[in-house]
Amino acid sequence: MSLKTITALCLGLTVSATAALAQECQTSQQWGAEDTLGSANLITPDRTLEAAKLIKQGKSMPLGIAIGPNTPAFPPRSLSLQVVQPNQQGGQKLSGFGYEGNYNDDILQTWIGIGSQLDGLGHLGENGMYYNCLDEKEISAITGLTKLGTHAVPPLVGRAVILDMAAHAGVEVMEAGAHFGEAEITAAAEAQGVEMREGDIILFHTGWTEGMLESNPTAWGSSEPGLNNAGAEYIASLNPMAVGADTWGLEPIPAPDGDKVFYGHVTLLKDNGIYILETMNVGPLLREGVNEFMFVLGQPRIVGTVQAMINPVALY
Repeated sequence: MSLKTITALCLGLTVSATAALAQECQTSQQWGAEDTLGSANLITPDRTLEAAKLIKQGKSMPLGIAIGPNTPAFPPRSLSLQVVQPNQQGGQKLSGFGYEGNYNDDILQTWIGIGSQLDGLGHLGENGMYYNCLDEKEISAITGLTKLGTHAVPPLVGRAVILDMAAHAGVEVMEAGAHFGEAEITAAAEAQGVEMREGDIILFHTGWTEGMLESNPTAWGSSEPGLNNAGAEYIASLNPMAVGADTWGLEPIPAPDGDKVFYGHVTLLKDNGIYILETMNVGPLLREGVNEFMFVLGQPRIVGTVQAMINPVALY
């Protein structure tokens, strides 16, 4: 085979590979090729005002869980907190204040993806690509994402609905690996009288966090029920603002036969620009008879973060 033929073959393979990658990478059809906010574009004054009408009792409830060094997390994530009293060794007081003051301060060393969290659009991708065809070589700096950082996400405010998948399955706590897709979701929504609309925050209740986090934290953090791959495609077709669950990773672990592990993250984040909310403790709301409410989230604005530790508020 001549050098000219080999060169031509290599060029052809390179062009084919590039074309295949380009075919896999689709820019946003809704918000354009330069967009970095994805479904946050669905936040509008009209939707916010409609969500505010869901406040009937004037009550609020946190959706996040309390976290600490013993909270199970996806390996190798960990958290360490130290409380210190700067310049107060040996009983010294801060007389420069005009009085003998004393104070505590915090030093936190942590991975951010622990406990209740927002997954930004730069969290999980495929073939080196993230939302809107952003290349890992372009955005994944060790000092922080150069695009898609969660600091840039506007406050996520809107109508939220809870789908009680545990009740649909006839259990209080779904088993690890149990999964649901379009048929189960639509049946649960119909049975519960829940309408899923464009721009909603859709939250799934499996009973996992309330049923397992304290009683069996090892099992809680190493397995879970959740949304299967086909279910993620279906939910994405509804064009929600965000999708979440009372589980630490949204999808079932172990994954069902034929499913890719955590591929719902790719479908939602990379392919559709839809945010993911993990460990949303919605069980207490359901016990109050609430499955539709106003959702308000203002996440920490640390520049370039992939995820954010959050405690959204349900107003109802």
